[in-house]
Amino acid sequence: MGSRQTCWVLSNGIIGMDNQSLGLAHALGLDVVKKTMVASAPWKYLPPQLWLAPLRFLGAGSDAFVPPWPDVVIGTGRLNIALSIAIKRASGGRCFNIRIQNPHVAQRHFDVIVAPLHDQCKGANVIETLGAVNSVTTARLNAAATQFSARLAQLPRPLIGVLIGGTNRSYTLDAVFAARLADKLIAAARSSGGSVVLTPSRRTAPEALTVLKQRLAAVPSMVWDGNGDNPYMAYLALADYLVVTADSVNMASEACFTGKPVFVEGLTGGSSKFEQFHRTLQQRGYTRSFTG
Repeated sequence: MGSRQTCWVLSNGIIGMDNQSLGLAHALGLDVVKKTMVASAPWKYLPPQLWLAPLRFLGAGSDAFVPPWPDVVIGTGRLNIALSIAIKRASGGRCFNIRIQNPHVAQRHFDVIVAPLHDQCKGANVIETLGAVNSVTTARLNAAATQFSARLAQLPRPLIGVLIGGTNRSYTLDAVFAARLADKLIAAARSSGGSVVLTPSRRTAPEALTVLKQRLAAVPSMVWDGNGDNPYMAYLALADYLVVTADSVNMASEACFTGKPVFVEGLTGGSSKFEQFHRTLQQRGYTRSFTG
């Protein structure tokens, strides 16, 4: 693939998946266009193998998918698999189809599959990664540090950066968990003489965030309330230690990119894939369990 080839990044509006696709596309130096694809019923409930004419049956709010076809198409997640295969077919096979995560369909439909180890995806065209592909770069971290350093300058060091996810199919993150985590963070801040900076995700329940804000007021802290620019990248850049909740492979992967000490806070629930991912990170020395 030469430089500045055209690339369609297929988006279903899920930020964590978009970040993986966009991160890879930009790292490859491609001319990127994000194309929104809305899956309609009944197709969104069916496995990709059963989708008929994906280019014709797109839901309301989808972008146009018409020639000229891109040189490369990149997608993450189940909902745009059939569309990526249809684009490659419509291009006469010319479009280079890159799939992130195990597609659970015949691998011959893709030129390259980039899948994390815990996906257990093996094949001649598979590139395995330890964590999630992401869009964190040294340049982005430096820019965020410059933007936010003055706002954090008055907080005592060490700075404990906390990345909070939310309830998903595998884990529960509720107010009870938030209270327990807040107490551990308070203990860590007091024992170190430092402070806590915390940013939630879109999945963080409001009641959990309220508990964290109220309790962390007991120590020097800053909790992002959703207003203004998200300090997520700045916390990655400026924190001395990072604490991430176990529900997000993306957050743990992005935190590990910094090379800083990363601690993982467990949640109620779990799955074999998440457990394998976190176990591998700990075995290789990238993370440790958070004990406060």
